[in-house]
Amino acid sequence: SPQVCSINSRFAKVRILYIGSTPLKSTFRGTIRGLTSRAHPRGQVEVYKSFRPGDIVLAKVISLGDMQSNYLLSTAENELGVVVAHSEAVAQMVPISWCEMQCPKTHSKELRKVARVQPEFLQT
Repeated sequence: SPQVCSINSRFAKVRILYIGSTPLKSTFRGTIRGLTSRAHPRGQVEVYKSFRPGDIVLAKVISLGDMQSNYLLSTAENELGVVVAHSEAVAQMVPISWCEMQCPKTHSKELRKVARVQPEFLQT
């Protein structure tokens, strides 16, 4: 599971923290490009509408990338995307659709590429 470090109009830079449920002893860098962030892109995806710095994301490695990005990741499948996000009020946001999360304190809504989390990824 990567954590988003920074975003721009074309890609999100991430730190890969887990492989499945196994924490990594050291972190690896990766990039999620706009065109690999949704299952059915209609043109260029606006990355800032899909991710924010600090988000925890379920993604899959699609290539080793290059020297700057290390791993190229994808969230193009419905099961992949943001699984944990925090609002400005420092509350864990709740998914309300495939493209929005809501703060339980302020009820403000923010755009995200929300993962449709499968039961095996949920902690009990």
